[in-house]
Amino acid sequence: MSASGGGAILEKEEENDAEVRRVDQQNINTFGRLNVRLHEVKAEVEELKKQSERIDDASTELMMGSGDKVMIKLGEAFFELAEEDATEHCEGEVEKFQAKLDVLEEEESSILEEQGELKKQLYARFGKSINLEDK
Repeated sequence: MSASGGGAILEKEEENDAEVRRVDQQNINTFGRLNVRLHEVKAEVEELKKQSERIDDASTELMMGSGDKVMIKLGEAFFELAEEDATEHCEGEVEKFQAKLDVLEEEESSILEEQGELKKQLYARFGKSINLEDK
């Protein structure tokens, strides 16, 4: 009855013969789905942070430029812009990434809170017979 798949053999006194009710199984399934989404959110946050950092680095490079025209890539095409316009574009992109990061971090917090509640319920019912911890 392990939600994370791993497990150790329990001592006889640690075993819990509680029957798995429908609501328990629903809670275990919900916990599993939340755990998958949590890993997805963390991966998205990591990728957005990398992209934001690259754009921020580009913006810094633009500030150190000589004021000439620069080429920026949007999608598959390159466009020539004044350095000032390119800097504004980069700053706008960083703000967009930050807004997305804020939403994802809020979702991560919400998931962790909901998982905490489910852990309390499931550990109260099954004790050490269930493992809800990530490795």
